[in-house]
Amino acid sequence: MKKLLKFTPMFLLFIGLASCSSVKVAADYDREANFDNYKTFAFFKPGIDKAEINDIDKRRILRAIEAELMAKGYTKSQNPDMLVSIFTKSNQRVDIYNNAWGRGAWGWGGYGGWGWRTGWNNNQVSTTTEGMLFIDLIDADKKELIWQGSGTGSLETRNMEKKEARIKEFVSEMMLLFPPDKQ
Repeated sequence: MKKLLKFTPMFLLFIGLASCSSVKVAADYDREANFDNYKTFAFFKPGIDKAEINDIDKRRILRAIEAELMAKGYTKSQNPDMLVSIFTKSNQRVDIYNNAWGRGAWGWGGYGGWGWRTGWNNNQVSTTTEGMLFIDLIDADKKELIWQGSGTGSLETRNMEKKEARIKEFVSEMMLLFPPDKQ
């Protein structure tokens, strides 16, 4: 019992950190597609070229996707069953925090008499860039979308190691949903 109590705080911390992923992911897929038939993949250059992101980040994303697919047992091929494409979007997210405590109202306000008092009533504005990454998996023969994953999260990072880790986090969280579990 003492051993169990000893590891409980560490376990709770791990659960708390795991549940606080800062990337929101979703996936959609073609229910008619038989994902057991797909064994090989290649990148779809025309689709990737249209992604509005710099070439360095494209390569980071593609390396992360390739690593995830290979870890799942897929093989990169010149004659693939599946094509991989990406699409990116970014939005500015503006959060306004109103710290309206103190004298921010009509009424008697100390030295100035009757009227509007601003006091500690200040707004704080925070702006961050929120990015979306879409990974499209396309049936190579039919040229039809069979699976799409999307990930949304903050992109603000100037540190290259953190940026690369953030991209890997986006891709790995999304690829947890592939192949779909058809139940």
